Order: sequence, then structure tokens, then C-alpha cells
Amino acid sequence: MSEVSLGQAQQAIRSADILIVGGGLSGALLAAQLMRLPGQRQVLVVEPRAELGRGEAYSAVELGHTLNGNAARMSVDPDNADDLTQWLTAFIADGGWPQSSEQTVPVAELFPPRGLFGLYAQQRLAEARVQGAGQGSSVEHVRAEGVDLQIDEQGALLTLNDGTRLRGAVAVLATGMFPAARTPQTESSGLNAAALDPWDVAAMAQLDPHARVMIIGSGLTMVDAVVSLEQAGHRGPIDVFSRHGLLPHVRRQPPAWVDFLALDPGIGSPRQLMHELRRQCRAAAVEGIDWQAPLDTVRAHIGRLWSQATDVQRRQFVRHVRPWWESHHHRSPPLSAELVARLHAEGRLRIQAASFKGLAPSTDGRVTLCIRRRGEAGTTLVGGDALINSSGIEYDWRRVARALPQQLLARGLVQPGPLALGIAAQADGAVLDAQGQAARRLFAMGPPLRGMWWESTAVTDVASQAKALALRLVSGPQSL
Repeated sequence: MSEVSLGQAQQAIRSADILIVGGGLSGALLAAQLMRLPGQRQVLVVEPRAELGRGEAYSAVELGHTLNGNAARMSVDPDNADDLTQWLTAFIADGGWPQSSEQTVPVAELFPPRGLFGLYAQQRLAEARVQGAGQGSSVEHVRAEGVDLQIDEQGALLTLNDGTRLRGAVAVLATGMFPAARTPQTESSGLNAAALDPWDVAAMAQLDPHARVMIIGSGLTMVDAVVSLEQAGHRGPIDVFSRHGLLPHVRRQPPAWVDFLALDPGIGSPRQLMHELRRQCRAAAVEGIDWQAPLDTVRAHIGRLWSQATDVQRRQFVRHVRPWWESHHHRSPPLSAELVARLHAEGRLRIQAASFKGLAPSTDGRVTLCIRRRGEAGTTLVGGDALINSSGIEYDWRRVARALPQQLLARGLVQPGPLALGIAAQADGAVLDAQGQAARRLFAMGPPLRGMWWESTAVTDVASQAKALALRLVSGPQSL
């Protein structure tokens, strides 16, 4: 993959057919799909990291930070569900990931390290680039950060963090996820300044091994944080605070179950879905089948159900169902779940249903939290030696204190998505501006479309969106 340095880019405005803003998994998969399509096109991918295809999620270096889905569920090829399994089989046969032999399950059931998955995505992009070069197409990595974007009738003009400008016939916002632990907030509580990065094992290794660590949030980021602490040699108590005190369930490999939503298209509202899902789970239990089997069939229908729901129904789902949906649907990889369960059984890890209300002043070098326990009206102060922010992903762009999201909102080029989740767009990814008009030159994909599809972060979702958007871009009015 060729890379354009900032010094070179300063010499003139670079032009391309397509600008992809963000080179994590979303941007890399879109670039790969564009390279596979007939025709000639030049693509610039703007990404500050040294490598494309990794982003926040797949830059992990610790083997213990694994995918939360097994290989059979995580293909980047929407036309081949076994693509990752096939790649992983060959990779292991060539001597890669020797630790996989410790798990006596088929390759399709392995949960690869996230860093290894990033390598897989990079190789698929490299292969697509070779294919594209054969027909005159190219992908170039501009290692920089986009800080402003302007749209006119001729296309998009992207300003980078050194003042360099890039012009494209269209631009795609493939900005990925904004982890709360690593994202500056417009209204900061000071939490991140006081907290350790959930994935920074080296920083955790500097703690006293018996330090009391407090974690805010009990989802999959918390699971990663516990894995990080374990790998850092931490042996002290861990207190986890979350509003409902729910842990992710462990992901198992249940047998196939009938796609009951396909058989009954009349099920549309969240209330109807939950009623029927509970009935299906009870029926599975009677047959001795894991409740995860019926739940997994819902996956293919989530986007349709969410997009058809009214705002009232969406709010009801987020307010009353979301915590349980997240803990049941976004499940933990088995080895990580085993660690959390063991520490909980030993009494080292405690889960408390409590809301974080802020940081309290501390003069002894420790960290003091102000929390409100579930069911209590008043707040309580709790102290520990270290703090980790595992509160998940920040989807509200109004709260993300980074230049590009703020500039896009200020210019009126984007508007918040439903329930302020990501940004608003049409079904084909065309972004809606502040007046609700669909853009001809600005598109989005992946996590920014959370408000449209609810589940817009999983690998299979992103892969399908990349394929559809690539086709849209090369067949659109701009005739790329």
C-alpha cells in the first residue's frame, strides 16, 4: 500500500475520484470493494494511523483481546461467510497463531485475537489493490487527519490537520467508532484524564499488583479491561459500576433455529419482537436447545425492524430493553468470559448496579467517584487506587470533541441521526444535511449510521454496507 506523506501532499491540492475519510475496517473494506469493481478510479484514504484496516478495534496487540464472535461469524466478504475461516486455516497451517492449538475446537469456532483479524483485513485489501491495479485503479493512504470538509457541485474538498487540501468527486465518512475511553468530550467530566486506557496493559503493569481498581461500565470494553489487568499481573480487587449491573453473556455455538421473523413479517414493533422472542426462547428450552439459538436468528432482521420503528418505539427500546439486549446479544468470547466468571467467583471482581455521577476531589493520590446506587435517591463516594473508563462507544457526534465531526455539524453538512445516534442518512448512505436534504457528494457507512440501522458496527454489517456503497458510488450520477 503506497503512502503519501504530508510534506508531499502540501505541494498541491491532490485530486481523486473518491475520498474515504477514515482507514479503519470500514474504510479499508470500502476501498477493497471499489478496487474489485470494473472501471478505473483513484481512491485516497485519509487515516492518521500507520496502517489501514485496523482502526480502534483491530489495533490491539495483546492476544487476549479477541473478537467477540467466532471465525464463522466474522467474514469481511459478504459473498463468502467462510472467508475468515479459510484464511485462518491457511494462516495457522503456515505457523501463524500457534496458541490456537490450545483450543480443541474447529477453526470456524475459534475466536481470533483482534490484532490478527486486522492482519486478515489488510491482506484482503492488498489483494483487492492488486486486482484494481490490473484495470488502472489505485488506492493511496494519506497519513493525516481530516479536520474540515466542504461540499460543492463539483465535489468534496477535505482539509487535513496540516492545512493540506484534498479534492474528490465524492467523499465518504468512514470514521468508525469513537470509544468513550479515547474520545475527548465537548462536555468533559474529567473522567478520561483520570482513567487508564482499557487496552493499555503496559500502563496497568505500573500499578501495585494489589491495587483496588474501579471500572465504569460492564459491557465488552469492561471484559477487555479485565483481560488487560490480568495480563498486566494485577491480583487485587476490581469494582465494576454500571447502571443495571448486567454482564455480557458468554457466546456459545447453538444449533440452527427456525427464522421465525421471516415466517411472520407482521412482527414489527419492539414490543412484538420481545414478546415473540421470549416465546421462541421458551420453546427452545423445552427442546433442550440453548436460548441463544432463537436470538441469533434475529440478527438478519435488526436493520429492517429498527428502520421501520417509530421514534417513540425506538426510545422505548433504548430506555427499557437496550441494557438486556446488549448483554444478551453482544456476548463475550469464551476465554474472556471464563476469566471474568472466575474472578467474580473468587470475590475479586464485584459488580455493582450504580450510575457514575462524577469525580470527587481527592488529596491522597487515590481516585474518588460519586455514584448513585440503583434504587437509592442519594449519592455515595467510593474510592480506589485506579480507574478505567469502560463505558463503551460515544455515538452522539455532538459530544465528540474532534475537529471533523464538529465542523460537519457547524457547517450543516450533517445532522444527528435518530435518537442522536451517529448521523442521518438515506438507505444508500447519502448523508442528510441540516435541512434534511440528501447529499449527492457525501456518503457515510459503518458506525456513523448507528441511528439508522441500530447494529451498524459488526464486521458483517460493515462488509455488506461496503459492497452496497461501492456499487452505489460507481453507478451514481457522478459516473466515477
